[in-house]
Formats: sequence, structure tokens, C-alpha cells
Amino acid sequence: MASFLARTGSTLIESVKPKTVAKILSYAPIGLQQVRNLNVQEHVSYTLLNEGNISTPKFAVAKNGKEAVEIAQRLKTDNLVLKAQVLAGGRGKGTFKNGLKGGVRVVFSPESAGDFASKMIDQLLITKQTGAAGRICKKVMVAERKFPRREFYFAVMMERAFNGPVLIASKEGGVDIEEVAASDPDAILYEPIDIAKGLTKEQACKIIEKVGLSDNADEHVQMLLNMYKLFVEKDALLVEINPYAEDAMSGFFALDAKLRFDDNAEFRQKELFSMRDWTQEDPKEVEAAKYNLNYIALDGTIGCMVNGAGLAMATMDIIKLYGGEPANFLDVGGGATAEAVKAAFKIITSDKKVMCLLVNIFGGIMRCDVIAEGIIAAAKDLNLNLPIVVRLQGTKVKEARDLIRSSGLKILARDDLDKAADMAVHLAQIVKLAREMNMDVNFEIPDAQKDDKCKKKK
Repeated sequence: MASFLARTGSTLIESVKPKTVAKILSYAPIGLQQVRNLNVQEHVSYTLLNEGNISTPKFAVAKNGKEAVEIAQRLKTDNLVLKAQVLAGGRGKGTFKNGLKGGVRVVFSPESAGDFASKMIDQLLITKQTGAAGRICKKVMVAERKFPRREFYFAVMMERAFNGPVLIASKEGGVDIEEVAASDPDAILYEPIDIAKGLTKEQACKIIEKVGLSDNADEHVQMLLNMYKLFVEKDALLVEINPYAEDAMSGFFALDAKLRFDDNAEFRQKELFSMRDWTQEDPKEVEAAKYNLNYIALDGTIGCMVNGAGLAMATMDIIKLYGGEPANFLDVGGGATAEAVKAAFKIITSDKKVMCLLVNIFGGIMRCDVIAEGIIAAAKDLNLNLPIVVRLQGTKVKEARDLIRSSGLKILARDDLDKAADMAVHLAQIVKLAREMNMDVNFEIPDAQKDDKCKKKK
């Protein structure tokens, strides 16, 4: 939830009423997580919970079928659960590209554990959040199976609407919390936490009583206090346990957990961040991170390169206003070099859906001539055959325009953002149509600074 809000640049919250919290939860798919925040695999979450004195089922991680058999034998039980370690929701209802259904499987012998693990590992799992491309499964968590009698939802997260962390709870755990929030907003409880004081025992007691865990309340209160302590010590943005379940045999356990961490704290959490699984992230986003570029892939046809998150959002909005769809969010920031700009172009154009590029730079800390140098270098070195529309304003803009004009490249420079967006949308439509008709499109620009005409040739 927090990552979605950070990514979209909108609070989506006008108050802290239960119905408002429900609305926020309804906007919280994992598939919209922000790349700049660390997400960890479930087995890492289990490990961190155990270190924080929060009980989970016994488990271990297998990288192949043989290891899965050995782990199952060590657990000494015929009731086992295999969980594909893929950073996506809906794993249980997902399907592997090899035809195997379900990324979460119940098995009853070590041999079955090895058989199913072999079919999961190195396969792409497709869920409602991964899209048709799926996501690679490199590991499988083998855990003892629990038999829940009651299930609850608990989460501590950082949320700007509460000016800090908030404890969220529900007696309806073990299911899609977004659906609970939409169908029964009153089932979601929230407790804002004073960051200076932390979660108090009184607050934890109040929440435990409201969700109906008064029996052995001290145990559950301590769990919430441990949960908040973990949240603070690990610089987390989210610590979510769903479900926190009472086992039919004995005790309460965190059966599933989701943890997310602030990338700004990487210098303090080096060991934690060393566990980042790059195989679970979009390769384009991974490449962008190397150059400190903020990149998020989208589904449109117009590649965007902008400086500043706010301007990037506005650029995406105006593209949609003129009937187009942005192919990405890309903020080059204020300190990008010509090399970083070139890398940005390479990342954007690696997306085969991109039909046109729109560059929108307001030069302040970032100089327009540096951007222009990067654009020119990228167009030459990458041999780009896509139309490039550039709107530059601010520091060194005259020098930037001179560079573009003298480059001899087919770059359309525009002063007005409306005209630039409108042109980008139309050019993208022309290129798309040409590709569908297996035609070449050549845009001849006698003077990119002065001539507004775009000519299409067969």
C-alpha cells in the first residue's frame, strides 16, 4: 500500500476514517510496488520474524528437487507445504508455464516434495500480478503444514496520512485484505503510532481486545510489540503478517508475511540489502538502478524521459490527455550525466512497445545542454530509428537547442509541452500503423527548431 502511494505520488487519503483506510487497501496490489523499495522473499521474511521472536512454521529453502527431499526428511512430518519463492501475489492460484498449476502446494511425502519442487524451480510462474510474462522461480520454500482454527491480519506500515507509522489489524485474516476492506470497511482497525513514543502496550492491548484475542492476551500483545520493534530496527516500510493463525494443535504462528524496506536505509542495513533477489525485478529497472535512474515500466507506446517526479507525472498525464499511453515512468533526477541519459535511452528503447520518445526537461540543477549531449550520443550510438520529441526549458536551454540543431539528427524540439505531447502521440500512432503494415517510416526535419511538419515516406 505505501509503495503504491509513493509510486503514484498521491496520498489517496483525505482523512483517517475506516472507510478511507478501506479505500487505500483496495489500491494495494503488489504488482505496483515501487522498484526503489526493497522487497524480500517469503523465506527471508520468515527468518527476520524468527529473529524478532515471532513464531513461524519450521522451514528451509531448496534450490532443486534433491534439496527439497532432504529438507522434508529433516522436518520429520508428512504434512508439508511447498511455496514458490516469487515476488508476486496470488501464487496459490498461479500457473507455471510448463503447465503445473499452483505456486503453493500441499504434499504428503519427501518424494512428492522433490517431484513438485523440480517442476517449480527454474520455471516461470504466471499470476494475476505478474501478467503473461510471468516471473522466474529459482527457489522453493519447504515448510511444515499448519491447520489454522482462526486467522487474523496484522500490519505495521509507514503512511503519510497518519504522519508516520500505523498499526492495521483485522479479525478476518488469511484472505485478500483488499477484498475485506472493500466489502466490510469496519472490519479494518487502525491505530496511529507516535514515532517518538513507539507502539505502547496500551495500544497493543486495545487492538488485541478488539480483534477477539483476549485469551492469552499477553502473548499476542508481545507479538505486536515485537513486530513494531522489527519494523523500526530494520527501517521497514511494511511488516505484514497475514494470516496470524491459531494452529489446531498448538500455538499461534505467522503463516505468511510480507516485508518491505526503505532503500534510503541501505547504508544501515547492508546485510539485509545483500539478500535482494535481482531475478525477481524487471531487468530494465535493475539496469536503471545502476545509474540512479527512477524507472518503472508501463504498458504504453510513448517512452518518457523527464527530470523530477512531479514533472514526470504531469508529462504522463498530458500524454493521456492527448490520447496516448506512456510506456514508462523515468525520472533522471537532478544529477544525471550524459552517460546516464544515454543509459536511460537504452533502457527505454529496449521495450519493443515504444513507438516514440518524449523528453521533457526543466533545467535547474540539471542543465539542458547535458541532456542534449546525452540525447545526441544515444541517438548516434544506439542507431535509434524512432522519432524523438524534445521539450527543453531552463538552464543552458539555448546551448542545448544549438547542439540539437547542429547534430544533423532527426530530433523534433518544441518549446511548448502541449505541442510536444500532441506530436509524440501522433508520431507513435504513425509508427505503430507503419509497423503493422510492414512499412518504413522516415521523418525528415529540415530544422528541428523551426519546422513543425512531420513527413511520412514509404
